[in-house]
Amino acid sequence: MLDAFVVPPNTIISSKGDSDVVDISTAAHRVFLLTLSITSTVEHESIDVTLLSSADGAAWDPKPVASLPQKFYAGEYPLLVDLSASTDARFVRAHWEVTRWGRGPTTPRFEVALRLREVSKEAWQEAQAEAQMLR
Repeated sequence: MLDAFVVPPNTIISSKGDSDVVDISTAAHRVFLLTLSITSTVEHESIDVTLLSSADGAAWDPKPVASLPQKFYAGEYPLLVDLSASTDARFVRAHWEVTRWGRGPTTPRFEVALRLREVSKEAWQEAQAEAQMLR
């Protein structure tokens, strides 16, 4: 089961950027739980995080495979990422944009981690069955 930090814990982000590349080719199942953990932030700032995919780890698809809604506050924000239709995606990396407004310093400051965990096929099937029952 793949379990990797796309962005290591306690990473300070103060400008836009990209994470290191994560190889997902060894994942048995192509459904992942992406969790953004914001442990520290200041007021009047936001962060946008997207997940990009690549077949070779060099050329990146310009359209993100997943996007977290814009965040402003400390907390944990999970997102289910289904890459089963993206059969050529062998690598992923995160991209983020940050902004700050208002009084005081204009440099944003977030302390974050971004974790990517493979969801087991059994757990995925169970969740789908439960969702069908609720419809």
